[in-house]
Amino acid sequence: MDVQLFDRLLAAAVESGVSDIHFKAGSPCMVRRGSDIIPVTEEVLTGEDVERIIMRIFVETASYPGSVPDADQLETLRDFDTSFSFAGVGRFRVNICRQRGTLSVTMRVIPSDIPRIEDLQLPEVIKEISIEPRGLLLVTGATGSGKSTTVAAMLDHLNHTFTRKIITIEDPIEFLIRDDKCFITQREVGSDTESFATALRAALRQDPDVIMVGEMRDRGTVEIALKAAETGHTVISTIHTADAEGTISRLIGVFDTYEQPSIRLRLVDALRAVISQRLVQRRDGEGRIAAMEIMRMTTLIRERILNSDSRGFRDLIEKGWKPYRMQTFDQHLTQFVKEGLITFETGLAAATSPANFKRNLMFEE
Repeated sequence: MDVQLFDRLLAAAVESGVSDIHFKAGSPCMVRRGSDIIPVTEEVLTGEDVERIIMRIFVETASYPGSVPDADQLETLRDFDTSFSFAGVGRFRVNICRQRGTLSVTMRVIPSDIPRIEDLQLPEVIKEISIEPRGLLLVTGATGSGKSTTVAAMLDHLNHTFTRKIITIEDPIEFLIRDDKCFITQREVGSDTESFATALRAALRQDPDVIMVGEMRDRGTVEIALKAAETGHTVISTIHTADAEGTISRLIGVFDTYEQPSIRLRLVDALRAVISQRLVQRRDGEGRIAAMEIMRMTTLIRERILNSDSRGFRDLIEKGWKPYRMQTFDQHLTQFVKEGLITFETGLAAATSPANFKRNLMFEE
């Protein structure tokens, strides 16, 4: 594959609305459209083709630490994340990995405009959560579930609503956020700072109101994020957990057993909301939409966390639908079916409890 064909493929991908582009030796170029992976070239790529694509990316990106890699350096490359800007076309989040001895590239298309909460058809309560004056806000879900897009929409809403200083720490920077009412600093791990923990520690001395941490990866990041939230800042981050119950367990589990009682105390004081999401196929075939579980901190939920009892979270969330605008996945999927956004079969397949999902459709108002 020559560079011109690579460039044309990227332009066509952005134009046609695909979400991801895949390059691997021994296969044609593949793209993800909705939930399907489909080929877009007849040509089967070679290892040399993939290396040429990687060199094209490295020549354009300033994120790679040090000089532009040469062929010898590619031999030692195993896993690498960066961002890639293609003038006049768009931006991409890039992952390079080695598989079966050859390199593979996955490129996620990043929309040039930050989608608004309304555009994504997210629950209205997300706006309210976005402007929390302090505390920890977590967006969770599997890889590729749209967490970064939801966080960007939350920051965009804040940017157009209040005058605040926002610091983002990302690996890599995805959405470029331009100042509106807010003053925004965006830092990229690797090129602007050594690590999430280092940048987060430094952010506390940079007069922030809101700190966005791209991902809660380790104990150090969790600990400093809690400290920032406890000292009056709003901290927004993502974590690879399926739901609120799993998120609480993950956060507490990164600490030693003897530390966990004190961490539970800190968590109930700092945490404000957990937004978990899954992407489901739209009924009209026009892409996917995020089904969300939304947990906000209430007295009963705080008691469950303090008592090391995360069972029954889902029941508390379900009962908090009207008073706190919380919701379970099944409640949100039910709403989507009733509004004609997804099919019954799609909702049933994505439901946490198919029985609850069916019951909701039958009996809820």
